[in-house]
Amino acid sequence: MSLRVRDISVQLAGTDVVRNVSLNVDSGELVILLGPNGAGKSTLLGALAGERTVARGHVELAGRSLQDWQPAHLARHRAVMPQRVDVNFPLTVDDVLRLGRPPEPPERSRPILDELLQRLDIAHLRHRRVPGLSGGEQQRVQLARVLAQIWDSPGPVVLLLDECTSALDPNHQQQVFGLLKRLSRERNFAILAVVHDLNLAARYADRLVLLRDGVTHCHDSPKQTLTSDNLWAVYRLRARIMMLPEGYPLVVPSDDFTGGGQTAPLKPACRQAS
Repeated sequence: MSLRVRDISVQLAGTDVVRNVSLNVDSGELVILLGPNGAGKSTLLGALAGERTVARGHVELAGRSLQDWQPAHLARHRAVMPQRVDVNFPLTVDDVLRLGRPPEPPERSRPILDELLQRLDIAHLRHRRVPGLSGGEQQRVQLARVLAQIWDSPGPVVLLLDECTSALDPNHQQQVFGLLKRLSRERNFAILAVVHDLNLAARYADRLVLLRDGVTHCHDSPKQTLTSDNLWAVYRLRARIMMLPEGYPLVVPSDDFTGGGQTAPLKPACRQAS
């Protein structure tokens, strides 16, 4: 087990915005957080990253309470990519990637950085200054920096990614999540990612966690989570669900938007994965 979250609640301005959420992310697994705007996805990820205080509940990494980890040691086993990272200094792509590495001789980091530049299709940008890049290019640079941080770490590794492909074109979205899927398998990474694209999540996730109003509505496989009833209850989205020959569901939204701003009452939606 790499990441274990038990009944955590997170407060903002004295109000619970995440309530009694439990989930596990095992080594070798890619789990995706879904939910509408304001559902609590980024707040939950921020709590797991140690950036927000957990009001109640417990978070463990590799069997140890999160607060028991020394920061320097934790940085070698858990890496975080927030929704937005602004670079206002004239740093090159190479400079930013080096920020992800511990102090070490350049000859040690160079092969790692070269590989990440290639894998994220940014090798041609390595000498460009980051503030002059497009939003999608900057996002891939930041993901490369995060991966550089834990690329050769011994033992369990957890990646927490908040909308890491939101600015990418469809080709690079598929490329990035294909890479993340391979890393979960080949390097035994445990990955928890926030995503808005339902079909991207359906294709690559081992499990989905569907949040609504700070509460887990469903936590199960893509097939069990992405149902018409769940999408209506959580998003007020009418959609057809088609099972593709490749073995994952395809969400096809309809043009019926008669739901307005009302929401359906919460009720058990699917088997809650342990």
